[in-house]
Amino acid sequence: MVRRQVRAGELGARLMTDPEVVANPYPFYEELRSRGKLVDTGMFHATVDHDVCTQVLRSTDFGVGGRMPENLPGIVRAALTIGGSWALGPAQPPSMLASDPPDHTRYRKLVTRAFSAKKVAALRSRTEEIATELLDAMATKGERADLVRDFAALLPATVIAEMLGAPLSMREQFLEWGEGAALSLDAGLSYADFRRSERDIDALHAWMLGHFGRIRREPGEDILSALVTAHDEGGSLSEDELSSIAMLLLAAGFETTVNLIGSGAALLLDHPDQMKLLNAEPERWAGAIDEMLRFESPVQRTGRVAVRDTEVGGVPVKRGTFVITHLGGANRDPAVFTDPHRFDVTREEAHKHLAFSQGIHFCLGAALARMEGEVALRALVDRFPEMRPAGTPVRRRTKLLRGYESVPVELHRASVPA
Repeated sequence: MVRRQVRAGELGARLMTDPEVVANPYPFYEELRSRGKLVDTGMFHATVDHDVCTQVLRSTDFGVGGRMPENLPGIVRAALTIGGSWALGPAQPPSMLASDPPDHTRYRKLVTRAFSAKKVAALRSRTEEIATELLDAMATKGERADLVRDFAALLPATVIAEMLGAPLSMREQFLEWGEGAALSLDAGLSYADFRRSERDIDALHAWMLGHFGRIRREPGEDILSALVTAHDEGGSLSEDELSSIAMLLLAAGFETTVNLIGSGAALLLDHPDQMKLLNAEPERWAGAIDEMLRFESPVQRTGRVAVRDTEVGGVPVKRGTFVITHLGGANRDPAVFTDPHRFDVTREEAHKHLAFSQGIHFCLGAALARMEGEVALRALVDRFPEMRPAGTPVRRRTKLLRGYESVPVELHRASVPA
């Protein structure tokens, strides 16, 4: 259905699946903006308006339950029935991404404390150590490196593995499974990508069930040990709920942060004047991370369904209407951001971005991602202030998640570890 809409030139569908549009969505966001605050695209409603996105994401008139099988069109439900059960992926219940209150409230309450400001602050020194170790390894390899493979991917994967009590030897495997799981968030997948996604999600699920057994034998102080206890003793989580939350924490703990660090590094390579400014005025780093999140949102869109008849931006919205909020477009709304297509690490209003969503689904790991992004990119620029591009960066194939698969660089005057 989406592909037919793309062939017909329908903008809403093109924004979701057309490779040309996904490669550079920003001109198409502006085309959508010119059509109004909330646009009926035929299949759903869509918006790039900052105020409308904020209203939809915060409103109790909307939920994420539209992703649940019982709310899908009849022909799709029939196909799923024939095809078998859902994989326990990030876009299907009981994932927190696809659950509404009261279930979502119950899940989130169990994990919120692990990502508190106090916990994140305590992790900062360890994150700095990890960044130094990875940069040392890069420096010993020679003049060339890939900032994604050698640095941006490994840093958050290491941090979240340690937080969850998972073995570091599994980092590369987690990254591979996470890449497959991320495909499940996209519409219009090829059959090969769909099957790869299902296999990787199932493999991660199987590993996680085995890991729960290890935790039961040797419980620790990590969040997964607390979740296993909640399942075993409190009965507040089913087996699927336990596994779904654990897999989401693991995959979300690095998937979007990899994109933040990789895109941030690419932006600084493209704007060497901004890199020099940050070297000269390091107190600007926190604001720079917000500008990177605004300019290249790691998550480009999210969807909500109206749970009752309502009105948004002066447009009536009937119960059951699906609304796509294009966060990447809202983050370049000229009504909020002056000269929005300019990358500026001194931008005062950068913190108004919607990259972490809004409302009850505001990103649980936002503070952790900001901290990791700042630590990683500051350490990178401090260590290799003269790094230069060494080829064309390669974008990831994912459509909802925006980031790089590869960012090749020449390091220049690498500081060799003592």
